[in-house]
Amino acid sequence: MAEGIDRQTAQWYVDTALAKLLSRADDLGDDLVSVRPDLEGANSVFALVTHCCGVLEQWGGAIIAGREVARDRSAEFRAEGSIAQLEDLVSAQRSRWLRDLADYDAGAPPRVEPRRHDGDPETITQGWVVLHVLEELYQHLGHVEVTVDLVRAAHPGG
Repeated sequence: MAEGIDRQTAQWYVDTALAKLLSRADDLGDDLVSVRPDLEGANSVFALVTHCCGVLEQWGGAIIAGREVARDRSAEFRAEGSIAQLEDLVSAQRSRWLRDLADYDAGAPPRVEPRRHDGDPETITQGWVVLHVLEELYQHLGHVEVTVDLVRAAHPGG
């Protein structure tokens, strides 16, 4: 298994995902960013971006850096607010992510062993964790894209 990617490349992908997430949130504006599509289990763009920040916090802070993290994952999906609040949240989380990866070593084991799932590699490295974070961010970016389309369709003048 490849050990992962270098820190600079990983940061480019994280920054790109965060910028796209915020851009799509901005497309909805304050009036619609917290609106959930009328589908069972659907989340608002605000909630999805908040969850992405939780992913960065958990995997970067707790798993890679070994930092104590108090995360309420279910609250991430109930989160509501304004674009400015979302921008502040993303900015603060990006700063923590940069600090959490200050000593990043793609081939080294994470400081905290993550909970294992079927299909995980036998050896988990910090590089694998970063790739997992990127997988999550871009998966949720896709969710945000669909959510924006659904909310716009339901609120054409919004």
